[in-house]
Parts: sequence; C-alpha cells; structure tokens
Amino acid sequence: MSVPYYPWTVWIWAAFDPILVALALYLGWSASQFGKVFIAAIIALAVSVLASWAISALGIPWPAPVSHDGPTFFPVRAVAALSWAVLAFLARRAIRPRA
Repeated sequence: MSVPYYPWTVWIWAAFDPILVALALYLGWSASQFGKVFIAAIIALAVSVLASWAISALGIPWPAPVSHDGPTFFPVRAVAALSWAVLAFLARRAIRPRA
C-alpha cells in the first residue's frame, strides 16, 4: 500500500478554510490576553473541522472538505488557526494600544 499524494493546493486550502479564518480572526481580535489566543485557535480549529465535515457530508462543494476517506490536515489547520488568531491579536494591539 502506498502513501497517498495530495497536491500542495489541497494543503493551502486547508489553511485558508473560510470558517477557520473568520473564526480565528474574530476570536483572536477579541482576546484580551495573549494566552487566550491559544484557546481561540483551538476553538476555531474544532468548529471549522466540524462545519467542513457537515458541509462535505451534505455534498456541498467546499474549498477545504473533510471526509472519512479524505485528508483532514490537522497539523496544517492547527498552525493556520494559531497564525490567524495571533495575527488578529497583534493587529488589534497595533490599532488600539492600551491606555
């Protein structure tokens, strides 16, 4: 049995899952402390995987599908969720510094 090959575009779509990006940016922006960014990333990862799985199960085309026989790319999604949340947290700090 050989290891399946997935093109790099599939990996990129896993990092740019619209639900993952939107939720990580929102939760990262609303985090009041840097430690909460990790919690925001975990929540964004979990919700995006569940939503992508539900959308894929309904047969609706989705840029980053999750299925029982397809790739989930949890490491890519986890790093992307953390990156998006940190980016939003730092952007909020740059725009609205503490008084």
